[in-house]
Amino acid sequence: MDTPIRQQMEALVRRKQLEITNALESLDSKAKFHADSWTRGNDGGGGTSMVIQNGDTFEKGGVNVSVVYGKLTPNAVSAMRDNHKNLELTHNEGTKFFACGLSMVIHPHNPHAPTTHLNYRYFETWNADGSPQAWWFGGGADLTPSYLYEEDAEHFHTLHKRALDKHDKTLYPKFKKWCDDYFYIAHREEMRGIGGIFFDDFDDRPASDILKIVEDCFDAFIPSYVPIVARRKDMPYTPEQKKWQAIRRGRYVEFNLIYDRGTQFGLRTPGSRVESILMSLPEHASWLYNHHPEPGTPEAKLLEATHHPKNWARD
Repeated sequence: MDTPIRQQMEALVRRKQLEITNALESLDSKAKFHADSWTRGNDGGGGTSMVIQNGDTFEKGGVNVSVVYGKLTPNAVSAMRDNHKNLELTHNEGTKFFACGLSMVIHPHNPHAPTTHLNYRYFETWNADGSPQAWWFGGGADLTPSYLYEEDAEHFHTLHKRALDKHDKTLYPKFKKWCDDYFYIAHREEMRGIGGIFFDDFDDRPASDILKIVEDCFDAFIPSYVPIVARRKDMPYTPEQKKWQAIRRGRYVEFNLIYDRGTQFGLRTPGSRVESILMSLPEHASWLYNHHPEPGTPEAKLLEATHHPKNWARD
């Protein structure tokens, strides 16, 4: 009998948590990741947050695995159906669900080294008789620099494009645009960063095929991000550049608290762990009144890139 997809996905995210934290630790001589495990009440699963803080490379970061199950309330099902049309209320007392995934955000100290976000997840619900009702994969990875280095943007996007092209060359253009559209701060009329890939409700082919796509995207992350931090982490910077980094991280906070569906889902899931959900927020962020960078500056160049998405990937 084949191993259920949910078990294969759980094994994948646990393995990737170790691989990613080991790779990131190699860049920081001062701090290490520390495990913080947690459980949901009523035998509802739990997870492990791997957190790094106050290093010489990383100001704050977390690589979280969660494996949770239980019942979604009718209100939660109704809210989720706005984005997941195949989700149904299978019982008046709630729909049984299973969800697992890895979610990470890394905030380096150096303003020349970009913040990154990655999330891959699997979600499944059951009918009242225990048969599957709905399932899907979601996730992606993106880059949020304070200063734009085009070679970094090209490198990050190209490696994710290659991972997707192995399976279907229509996926990267679709997921790249989805990322640009999703990580959009509407009230600012700008993107959170310079994008990457993003998808949700991915269920249009066999689950085993999608799982392999997710694994290859996971595999693209370390070589796409670690070399960027390695070449930027020791660059000199000024207090003014740190101030700009804090302003850009303020935008990060705005998006995550106002728009991010993963944050919203986590906060309305009974028994969820707030510390892990809000792990994505930076330690320091700033909001200056009516701040605009001077035209022609590196800060203005970054802002221009967030207003006009570009096709960064090379063939």
